[in-house]
Amino acid sequence: MPLLGMGTFRLQGAELVSQCVDAALAHGYRSFDTAAVYGNEAAIGQALGALLPHHSLARSDVFLTTKLGPRDQGKVEAEAACLRSLEQLACGYLDLYLIHWPGTQGKPQGDKGNRERRWESWRVLEQMYHAGHLRAIGVSNYTLGHLQELLAHCRVPPAVLQVECHPELPQRELWDFCQQHGIHLQAYASLGCGQLLGRAEVGRVAERQGRTPAQVLLRWALHQGVGVIPKSVNPTRLAENAQLWGWDLSPEDMAELGAMDCSRHYCWDPSGVT
Repeated sequence: MPLLGMGTFRLQGAELVSQCVDAALAHGYRSFDTAAVYGNEAAIGQALGALLPHHSLARSDVFLTTKLGPRDQGKVEAEAACLRSLEQLACGYLDLYLIHWPGTQGKPQGDKGNRERRWESWRVLEQMYHAGHLRAIGVSNYTLGHLQELLAHCRVPPAVLQVECHPELPQRELWDFCQQHGIHLQAYASLGCGQLLGRAEVGRVAERQGRTPAQVLLRWALHQGVGVIPKSVNPTRLAENAQLWGWDLSPEDMAELGAMDCSRHYCWDPSGVT
């Protein structure tokens, strides 16, 4: 699984999707992250099908991730949703399939049925994994408690945990737990939904390194072995976001960014989900 992938949240329209995928492939991206709720699986599947040969690549050269929508938690719903994603993406198999959210759409966060529904969903993922439809399975937005509960009962442990992670929300406890249990941590919202780009600490590090603030925030994650999936519709930014190797942050840089920790979520907080 490449440490760098292209995120596709809010990327809509077949033409724009094709342009972004084309630019990403040209700049060396080999991993693409989508989800059923993004509503762009079909467009991404079509773009990859058309563009991979153009870049002299095969399906096996790219890593494709999608996610089970929160409305599709439960045995019957999860199986249908997984098969639907496979059909939409037209990719033969998925490299990684994640449960997107520990709760169920339309149900209160404290609903006691959340636990049973996500457990039913995980059993479906295990079955699809053993059938060869899914090369790896994992979860997104799970808390430490959700992960501990899953590991206590699963037959196939999650390969990946995808969560919001950046200097203001470094997820230290989750990172330590994942390290101990062989789970790869992947970050979304690495730029704090854009809010961290103007932070003084990030700017100082960027100036010292001769890099952009976005590159600094992405390298902060990679420095710790955390994967990233930045999204941009701007070809220049797509190229900049891929220039993350051949340099590193100094201990001074990491300390300055580490001092930003304030447990701030810019996206969704799953801590209230039973």
